[in-house]
Amino acid sequence: MTLPVSPVHSLSNSIRAAITAAGGSIPFAHFMQLALYGEDGFYTSSGRAGRRGDFLTSPEVGPLFGQVLATAIDNVWTKLGSPESFTIVEVGAGPGTLARSILAAQPKCLANGEYIAVEVSASQRESHPEGITSTAVMPTEIEFGVIIANELFDNLPFELWVFDDGWRESHIIEQGDGFAEILRSSEVPSCLPSRVPHGSRAPVHTAAVSWLADALSRLQHGSLIAFDYCTSLTAEVASMPWREWLRTYAGHERGVHYLRNAGEQDITTQVCIDQLAAVREPDAVRSQSQFLQLWGIDELVDEGRRIWEESAASPTLTAMKMRSRISESEALLDPTGLGNFTVLQWNN
Repeated sequence: MTLPVSPVHSLSNSIRAAITAAGGSIPFAHFMQLALYGEDGFYTSSGRAGRRGDFLTSPEVGPLFGQVLATAIDNVWTKLGSPESFTIVEVGAGPGTLARSILAAQPKCLANGEYIAVEVSASQRESHPEGITSTAVMPTEIEFGVIIANELFDNLPFELWVFDDGWRESHIIEQGDGFAEILRSSEVPSCLPSRVPHGSRAPVHTAAVSWLADALSRLQHGSLIAFDYCTSLTAEVASMPWREWLRTYAGHERGVHYLRNAGEQDITTQVCIDQLAAVREPDAVRSQSQFLQLWGIDELVDEGRRIWEESAASPTLTAMKMRSRISESEALLDPTGLGNFTVLQWNN
């Protein structure tokens, strides 16, 4: 009798096969690609955002985030002259939580427009709401629209560099039943600082930079809006203890070392704005709290508080939803949490 191979063992076998095919080692970015997006990777199997998932992003806090974002998107649409054909493209859409919130807000730009949710995981696309286009790939061209990237950059595979008598790139090898790291010399990316302490580590966002350049080339008129945990300079990240910026998550807890439990945990990094700016300087850089306040979160919370107080004696479902805006805003604006995220915007 042949016993079934578990997804974890299947993924480990795939990583080992890749290492063998490459002659004994693969760059960390290749390991991360397989661990997250391979056939049995974290996101292609069970990993996802949500209260029943592995981590919470702003859309999972509640519908308020999507409602405010819908206002910001409508502003882009208005500045473009309110074109009849308009497209919202959400990349890394997960199970469709943000799409639901934006659709519920009924932005004017979607009266004759289209919402495209791009998600590589087939299992997560099955959860997408009706009324949108659900796909694994971005549209070739977006004439008028907005591209949303909520916590996308931090999950795109990155090169991992270590300063050991000069910068060297992390490569992954087999070691017993698991994997280990070796350092290899190659051409040093220009974004890495020249003087750092021995043992310093830093990410090089090759995939994120490539994705940004490609996305901006597809967008003819409109904006690309990205939400993520960011640091201005690569040199700042290199000066941090690496466990502060190279993180893993599983089941709403910090995970184990990034080379362990491949396929069972998320791998994520602090995003270095200077590397993205090498593609093109963003037109606006704000904290998430500043962005949400700019587009009316305080007014929505005040409205919710007023409706709740008027209905508190015999609350309706609508009043209960209004009341939830208060707690949602506290989480979204928290200066030690989501409120401290960075919002980057590029306008075409």
